[in-house]
Amino acid sequence: MTSPKTMKAVAFDRYGPPERLALTNLPVPEPDVGEVRLLVHATTVNRTDTATLRGHPFFARLITGVFRPKMKTLGMDFAGTVDAVGRGVTNLQVGDRVFGLSPDQFGAHAEFMCLSADAAIAPIPQGLGFDESVVCEGAWYASSTINLLQAGQCCLIFGASGAIGIAAVQLAKSRGLHVTAVVGSRHVELANRLGADRVLNFETEDFTAIGETFDLVLDAVGKTSWFRCRPLLKKAGIFAATDLGPFWSNIILGAVFAMTGSRRVRIPFPVDAEGFVRDLAKLMEDGQFQGIFDRSYALDEIVDAFRYVEQGQKTGIVAVSVRHDPEG
Repeated sequence: MTSPKTMKAVAFDRYGPPERLALTNLPVPEPDVGEVRLLVHATTVNRTDTATLRGHPFFARLITGVFRPKMKTLGMDFAGTVDAVGRGVTNLQVGDRVFGLSPDQFGAHAEFMCLSADAAIAPIPQGLGFDESVVCEGAWYASSTINLLQAGQCCLIFGASGAIGIAAVQLAKSRGLHVTAVVGSRHVELANRLGADRVLNFETEDFTAIGETFDLVLDAVGKTSWFRCRPLLKKAGIFAATDLGPFWSNIILGAVFAMTGSRRVRIPFPVDAEGFVRDLAKLMEDGQFQGIFDRSYALDEIVDAFRYVEQGQKTGIVAVSVRHDPEG
């Protein structure tokens, strides 16, 4: 079947609120040498997308564009089918069902996208639909700190109900770690179901006063601080946060500790997206990882999806259905 000449895509040309986004018609991209074109069936809206739309933090604009965004379409997570291949591509074929991550160029909030055939792409595990396979963004950030630990060590995950926290619990268990999950009342059952060894309800108890110490404390929602969590850390324990912290304290403390030769305070900066996606696909195939989804929006409802994610109350992943397939 011949692909159309234009596609629906969500575009923006200025930083700002979700209202900056507009569903528009753009030319269907053609794959270059070594590239594949994907027919996108599903994507997500996540904290990375909302922060990039806002141009936050400001120093990130050195990469995304200081005054105006360099990219026109957001969307890191994708799942779809290979629609066309460029010259020299041998590892993927038209019709392959794939999922993955596009952390450098984004572009998944559209009906088609092109990316390198050697990018962070993997086959969708047997039995999973497209909407169940857009699971990478939160897990990628979680992996960069969870992978610092070895089997038998212990971690506390504060906010184990968002995309990063839910992924962190599962990745930690897959590595043989002892996991303490901290959540609100409505997520206690979910944390238990994910396999956490201990679940604390921050609404009814002070999780910092439990009298235990951990090799890693991960603030997966950016709502606590190293100062508050310091009693929870072992002598060489690591505090990792997915936000800059009050008055950029996590950045400042990370730099101070680094000058002393320590990395006790970190903000996740994950690398090797390609290797990560391959490893995640294996965990999904083995039943050690699954996406937990809050809700799904259609592509033309994406402004509402951004508004919802910005509320900071989502449970797991917010999916966006781009194309529907009878077998997906």
